[in-house]
Amino acid sequence: MRVERFDWDGQDPERIAAAIRGLQPALGEVSGAVAEIIASVRERGDDAVAELEERVGAGRVDPRFLPIPESEVRAGLERIEPELRDALDLAAANIRAVAEAQLEREQAVRLPQGQTVEVRGVPVGSAAIYAPGGAGSYPSTILMGCVPAKVAGVRRVVLATPGAPGEHPVPDGILAAAAIGGADEVYPLGGAQAIAALAIGTELIPPVDVIAGPGNRYVQEAKRQLAGRVGIDGIAGPSELMVIAGDTARADWVALDLCAQAEHGSEGLVIAAAVETVILDEVEQAVAGVAARHGIAEDAPLALVAVPDTVAAVQLANAIAPEHVEVLTEDATLLAAGLVTAGSVFVGPYAATAFGDYAAGSNHVLPTGGAGRFQGPLGPDAFRRRIATVDVPQAAARELAPAVATLARSEGFPLHAESVEARTDEGS
Repeated sequence: MRVERFDWDGQDPERIAAAIRGLQPALGEVSGAVAEIIASVRERGDDAVAELEERVGAGRVDPRFLPIPESEVRAGLERIEPELRDALDLAAANIRAVAEAQLEREQAVRLPQGQTVEVRGVPVGSAAIYAPGGAGSYPSTILMGCVPAKVAGVRRVVLATPGAPGEHPVPDGILAAAAIGGADEVYPLGGAQAIAALAIGTELIPPVDVIAGPGNRYVQEAKRQLAGRVGIDGIAGPSELMVIAGDTARADWVALDLCAQAEHGSEGLVIAAAVETVILDEVEQAVAGVAARHGIAEDAPLALVAVPDTVAAVQLANAIAPEHVEVLTEDATLLAAGLVTAGSVFVGPYAATAFGDYAAGSNHVLPTGGAGRFQGPLGPDAFRRRIATVDVPQAAARELAPAVATLARSEGFPLHAESVEARTDEGS
């Protein structure tokens, strides 16, 4: 791995955070290529999707044979090993329990003038979950997306993931996760063309209301360009982890956790912060050993940061806003309470990030690139929208009309004023 060391005095955390973020490779400019893909799908529909899958898709699966029959999805569930089935069931149960706990209750507020405003949540009609493929397959990502969508009450949940040529274009583990997670349709499609087809709709692929899930830079750029035409959960980029290591932290465990996130590729960012430089020395040595044994990319960036104290380390983490933060200190619970921009926080020596990646119950679709400042983990709220219902009796109309009319006329909208004043007449 490519190691950079920083000796920070605790001043100006935004400056050091920017320097650390600068170690992460730029994603590259793909907006033009993605715009062409979207335009092609918009103009020629299924034919364009088929050609794009042949030209740039990982699987070269003809999308005109879609979706995968439900019987084949269920068969994949039966073909997997019992051990994998049990693991998927356990993960799904935990993800579902956490998602159900996040559902908002309806609220009705009666205001002093007599009107009532009720805010309630309703599910979107349809949602697509994108799960990356190509070099690997990720059943866990399917559970992380499909389960919260179903908990939210979405009637039609669609899965899109790159396919491969052959009798079974999607691996059995993916089909099994789709069945357990509740996917209603499975499309072996990948890349920007999959996002475009799901957002715009084609003759064979009905459009959806929301698209969620991680993916490469083409997938994320397609989501960005189509936001507004379709709802999106956010832009999720390469994986990130920051470890705040105290003097009791085990360097070998820290190295495993850092390298585990670097398994996702060299475009991510991993950071270890500690007060004692001897801890950083031990982590660097342990990381070198793990990276060599497991073939971690040499250009994967690792920042080792000496901090004046653990409180400063928390301030630095808040400035970086990494996807994951592990707090491996004796006062981990106290320090974790001060972390306010991370996507997910793992507390104590046994809380490896990998637990959250798979089966702890938290969601692994998280904000990256500093988006934790304004975005949180994927959950049921990404698949629900709120509606305000306003009940205004005549008595409340009389109380409210003078203020509303004054505001409306001050903004140059006299008909707004007349509209509310008309409701105050005795005969109305």
